[in-house]
Amino acid sequence: MNTEQLKAFLQVAREGRLTVAARQLGVSQPGLSRQLKSLETELGVRLLVRAPGGVVLTDAGERFLPHARRALDAMTVGTAELGELTTTPRGPVSLGTLRTVGTYLLPELVEAFKRRYPEVLPRLSDGSHDMLEARMASGELDLCIVSLPLKRLDLVAQKLWEEGMVLAVPRGHRLTKLKRPVALTEAVEEPWVVIPGMAGTHALEAACEERGVKPRIAVEMDSAEGLRRMVERGLGVALLPALMTRDHASRNFDVVELTKGGPRRQVVLVHRGEEYLTAAARALKTFIVDALRRSGPS
Repeated sequence: MNTEQLKAFLQVAREGRLTVAARQLGVSQPGLSRQLKSLETELGVRLLVRAPGGVVLTDAGERFLPHARRALDAMTVGTAELGELTTTPRGPVSLGTLRTVGTYLLPELVEAFKRRYPEVLPRLSDGSHDMLEARMASGELDLCIVSLPLKRLDLVAQKLWEEGMVLAVPRGHRLTKLKRPVALTEAVEEPWVVIPGMAGTHALEAACEERGVKPRIAVEMDSAEGLRRMVERGLGVALLPALMTRDHASRNFDVVELTKGGPRRQVVLVHRGEEYLTAAARALKTFIVDALRRSGPS
């Protein structure tokens, strides 16, 4: 059963004549008759019979009439709501981000976004790159912010910014006193706080291999915020995204820039394609891209 069949039945029931109903619907009379016959076949009953004055409803037709009206009304309302969903920014939109982005960037962005789109409900979550990419691919998220590279080639990525990693060291550390950028190889013999398997840790391992030493791992963590707090406690040094160190002057750690060629990360906004985005998701995507294009993540 489809909406064209229901429209045909309701128009004939209203007009009482096939020729008039066909003209109102903009179809041929044979085409209208086929729609009605198909509907009756699907229902297994006769809905209409021809009479000298036109067409009249059978008892089954009379019983089916109010249900057909309600069904078509429901379809019309549902279609209108879907139209609003794709044209008017309102309702929920799910955004997943790396923890560093969620902590250090999103609060300001979401505050400004809500002022412009008060009827949109951002649903925010954070997590690891692999988890976010998997949730994005499965349709659990509308958008996500992660760093390259992506494992899934079916996702669409739009670059937001690129930033270098910096060395976070306890306040007054010897590397701070050098007052210059340092090569990562100059810091390999320091005690390190790391997240196993992350890009910064791989860069450290490569620098250690270049120097012919093994990394001195003091603490292993599973979050970048945890790395920073361990550095503040003096437990070691760590590689952090520059985004995380904007407020270092008010915290108990120093930032040492790395020389050219140090590890970097490219941060991207990811989705499954424009056709999957609601109006709310498109509005949030455009807002994030425009905001970061104007001022970057700082």
